Amino acid sequence: MLERIRKALRSLGGGDTDTTASTGDALRADGGTAAAAEASDADDSGFSLPVSRDFLGSLPFWLPPFLLMGFFVYGAIGWNFALSLVNVQSFNEPNYNHLDLEQYARAFGDPTFIQATQNTFVLLVAFTLACLAVGLLVAILVDRKVRYENTFRTVYLLPFSLSFVVTAQFWLWMYNVDNGMVNIVTRGLGLGTFDWLSNPQLALGAVVFALIWQFSGYAMVVYLAGLRAIPDEHYEAARVDGASTLKMYWRVIVPQLKGATISASVVLVVFALKAFDFLYSLTGGYYPPKGTDILATLMVRQAFSAGQRSYAAAIAIMLFLLALAVIAPYLTYQYRRGEL
Repeated sequence: MLERIRKALRSLGGGDTDTTASTGDALRADGGTAAAAEASDADDSGFSLPVSRDFLGSLPFWLPPFLLMGFFVYGAIGWNFALSLVNVQSFNEPNYNHLDLEQYARAFGDPTFIQATQNTFVLLVAFTLACLAVGLLVAILVDRKVRYENTFRTVYLLPFSLSFVVTAQFWLWMYNVDNGMVNIVTRGLGLGTFDWLSNPQLALGAVVFALIWQFSGYAMVVYLAGLRAIPDEHYEAARVDGASTLKMYWRVIVPQLKGATISASVVLVVFALKAFDFLYSLTGGYYPPKGTDILATLMVRQAFSAGQRSYAAAIAIMLFLLALAVIAPYLTYQYRRGEL
């Protein structure tokens, strides 16, 4: 009897061993299959490819534009920086044997450059803040479900579709001393007549006002999209708590428009840096109205009127760094939010 029990136990142990072995073989077989799948990117010689086949297949679609962009944009920026490190006049051949920062030192010692820099910052700050304020106000009014909402939205946005040249010619007529609409209004109010573009104390403000008229519609559209994305429950909760309309927008609604404000600000700053077309069209030359000279107009004037190519290249690099100082934090912000 004891012998039979021992034989039964031995048979059970052997069965477990066989089962374990068969299971191990199955695992090894599955592991071999997984290994074969992981080695699917290996070539016929047995060596793994350094990149995936999907990456190689996508090269014809993104590599040509990447190379073209790198050469014509970033290559041009690099060449412009190298040009700013030499001293070349007009279109003479530059000599890159001696590189220095003389043009940058010249810029910071030039009163014209300092004044143009101040005007540039005044234009950026005043234009951007005023556009945001006007755009937010108009967006709130349109969002209040007024009659003819689509018509008002189209009217407000229409100036944004105009080019700088058209806007400049329009405001040249508006600021005309004799029969301009602005002076007709000021005379009707008993304020007298003003030479808006010839007076250095008024010219920059007149330019900023014209640009606000053109671009505040863009800010309105951005803010309107942000307002329409806010759930109605937020408005209802503020009303239930007894908040007035002003407090509701100031403390509940406007703080939720942070993303719209940042996006609109970046675009408006970039447009302000490109105001050369507008200022050039006001006078038809490289010299804008007195008191409105900015870095863009100074750069073009030095390059094509004075023939100072290296000096103009140095101004261009500083203007590029100014734009980068605005765009880089925005891109970082978008990346951290996972939207880039």
